[in-house]
Amino acid sequence: MSPVVPASAAVRPASLADIPTIIELAEATWEPTYRFIISKEQIDYMYRVIYTPASLQRQMAEQGHQFLLLLDEDQPGGFASYSAKETAGTYHLNKIYVLPSHQGRGFGQLLLRAVEQAVQVAGGHTLELNVNRHNPALAFYEHEGFQLNREEDIPIGPYWMNDYVMRKHLQ
Repeated sequence: MSPVVPASAAVRPASLADIPTIIELAEATWEPTYRFIISKEQIDYMYRVIYTPASLQRQMAEQGHQFLLLLDEDQPGGFASYSAKETAGTYHLNKIYVLPSHQGRGFGQLLLRAVEQAVQVAGGHTLELNVNRHNPALAFYEHEGFQLNREEDIPIGPYWMNDYVMRKHLQ
């Protein structure tokens, strides 16, 4: 049985003005998410590439990433981002992070549902994501209806992301 999300929770679109909040959330979630999966050096490198104010601004303003903020009692508790892929109707879930203090309480599902709904409103029918092959979140994605599509090894600087690409067909 899924946890019941508190009525005080909400998801809203994020804007460029929310970049400092996204950075704060990333700082609180990034290391706990990856510390048992990849080296500290790779965590630090990837964080510097993805979560600088300039990088987030590029993602939002130039690369078409739509960010959503999770609020619990009007306080930030997580975020997600998604973007259209070249294949018509297919979108990519780029990021989904929930504060460790909020995990296991249904907030991840709430964020994911908000992404799925936004994708469907935009005319999308398929949502894909990349997840590290050793990430415990695999079970969450499988529970949410994502299925393994393929493996992908992606270079990022001197490191590699060894991922599964998972896919979900939206109703």
